Amino acid sequence: MCEGTMVISRLENPRQWMNQDAFVAFHVNKVLVNTYLKPLQIGELAPDQPSVEPTKNEMLVKDFRELHATVERMGLLEPNQLFFFLLLAHILLLDTAAWLILFYFGTSLLPFVFSLLVLTTSQVQASWLQHDLGHLSVFRKTKWNHLLHKFVMCHLIGASAKWWTLLHSQHHAKPNCFHKDPDIDMHPFLFTLGKKFSVELGIKKKKYMPYNHQHKYFFITLPPLLFPTYFHCHTFYIAYTKKYWVDLAWMLTFYIRFFYTYGSLLETKSLLAYYFIFRMLESSWFVWVSQMNHIPMDIDYDKNLDWMSTQLQATCNVEQSLFNDWFTGHLNFQIEHHLFPTMPRHNYWKVAPLVKSLCAKHGLEYQCKPLLTAFADIVHSLKNWGELWLDAYLHK
Repeated sequence: MCEGTMVISRLENPRQWMNQDAFVAFHVNKVLVNTYLKPLQIGELAPDQPSVEPTKNEMLVKDFRELHATVERMGLLEPNQLFFFLLLAHILLLDTAAWLILFYFGTSLLPFVFSLLVLTTSQVQASWLQHDLGHLSVFRKTKWNHLLHKFVMCHLIGASAKWWTLLHSQHHAKPNCFHKDPDIDMHPFLFTLGKKFSVELGIKKKKYMPYNHQHKYFFITLPPLLFPTYFHCHTFYIAYTKKYWVDLAWMLTFYIRFFYTYGSLLETKSLLAYYFIFRMLESSWFVWVSQMNHIPMDIDYDKNLDWMSTQLQATCNVEQSLFNDWFTGHLNFQIEHHLFPTMPRHNYWKVAPLVKSLCAKHGLEYQCKPLLTAFADIVHSLKNWGELWLDAYLHK
């Protein structure tokens, strides 16, 4: 099953894909895509048939489509290539500096630790850049986004670009929707997520983990171990089973480059320790940033809401600052990113006031919080859900 088919399958009514705001949000060259989809057209709705499903806010749908048209007229979907070139340049400089620190200053504790921190920073910033490329927001032409995506994701990071696209597109189609968003598949085997699901799990007397302590074991499980364990295995498994041979070849160049260059400076034990430590640091940075926008939000079954309502109930923002923008790869503007996935990140701040205004008009909550508060809300949410599960497990 290809990436596009997986995304369409997440929609409540796949036949209406062409009329979905999701279609507009995901595709850069809509004329080209329409050419391929035209033979699949079944027909037009009768004049007396509603064009918007009853579960969706018709006025909000109309206003959001007007907003999207305004965004296009303002040129906010146009990338600034210099911005992304400088991002790539600073990633490559950090990547090189990490090795040079060990080469010039030796492998004693201080340069070892400093080199780890520099390489971790390079890897995380590369993760944010591959995210931009995967969303086709760096170049106007799709093929250039795909090509550089393979270089950054496969060669610089060592993971499959197609694997990421397969999972991340599903997340964007139905964020925080159980059985449709792969980012919350950790429920119920590692954590219990969401008020409804926590109570349901407790009533069913299911206990895969001591969920009432999940806010404690979160610190030593998901943040440090996601990359070194699950992602490592899963990216290779998907790439192999789906025959992503080009991705696998690109991925091998990362491991050859890493173990050859660092292997010339470090003994085997130190080399393996260096590798797994920087993966754990990278994983921790990534998890805290990626989960702060989603975990504290509503987690439920798919309610088949309109595009904007679906995104707003599952996402929140973090306050803007130069540090926050850099540290999070501009994912502190998670709301704007989810509403306009192909928008270059340097334009999020420009569209944010328009999004806030539309939210206020329709009574939608637009959450924005300080960075540390967003981190704390992850832990508080896990604690609350664990307590709900325990109460239902013992008393219902």
